[in-house]
Amino acid sequence: MRMGVDYGGTKIEGILLDDEGRERARARIPTPRGDYHGGLEAIRGLMQDLEQQAGGRVSQVGIGVPGSVDRETGRVSMGNSTWLNGMDLRGDLTATLERPVKIANDANCFALSEAVDGGGTGVPVVFGVILGSGVGGGIVVNGRLIEGVNAIAGEWGHIPLPSPLDDERPGPLCSCQVPGHVEAWLSGPSFARDYARRAGLPETTGPTAPEVIARAEAGEAAALETLQRYEDRLGRGLATIVNVLDPDVIVLGGGMSNVKRLYDTVPALMERHVFGDKFRTRLVPNVHGDSSGVRGAAWL
Repeated sequence: MRMGVDYGGTKIEGILLDDEGRERARARIPTPRGDYHGGLEAIRGLMQDLEQQAGGRVSQVGIGVPGSVDRETGRVSMGNSTWLNGMDLRGDLTATLERPVKIANDANCFALSEAVDGGGTGVPVVFGVILGSGVGGGIVVNGRLIEGVNAIAGEWGHIPLPSPLDDERPGPLCSCQVPGHVEAWLSGPSFARDYARRAGLPETTGPTAPEVIARAEAGEAAALETLQRYEDRLGRGLATIVNVLDPDVIVLGGGMSNVKRLYDTVPALMERHVFGDKFRTRLVPNVHGDSSGVRGAAWL
């Protein structure tokens, strides 16, 4: 059996899959925040619990983490779980679990999960998108995760918003402290802050992204306008991905992926900015929801 682990900032989730992808066991525990070695022991305990549930032994382990993972050293960098940064997580977990361990960025795990048996099943090139508290992405080609020599393949959240309008320059500050990046416009919190700015509300105490969506669905003009601006920006951002990668399918994940109208409105907005006279890339919702990351880690 293969074990997947989603090592998040607040929870660690584990899953066991058999060779056919059937779920055999699942468990979730709180993350020992700030405690690197406590995290290693927590994952060992999680593995033992899952093995007991499934009545079998884990043969290999995949870990999905926030941040970039060096392909050669297995060290994590640029993650918001700062106690992992610079640590040899792959090596230390291999020793702790006494199992082979592979490790990848959590957005890459999402993309792999959806490419194997989710929204991108059966096509050659899948781009997986996370639109959540941040913006991330992953690339899967013929079932193989593409991480890149710098381990940043798919990080479209940290490119400038394409074709910015006059009132989009220089843009809000991104989490990486550069203004105007895609993440600064398209994450859930960024969407909520955009609404607050237009509605004259404090950005720090304004409504959340789900609350703004609910207001838009109820017909509130300011919320609907904010959502339409979001759709236009998403269309521009994803069109750039199509122009570079030309994927068969783009699968959306994260909280903003639950906005159903995006799948109707955004493709036409993408097409305006895609080079050429044919546009066949499909924009689809994820199949596995919150479980996609941990399933993708297992498929590593």
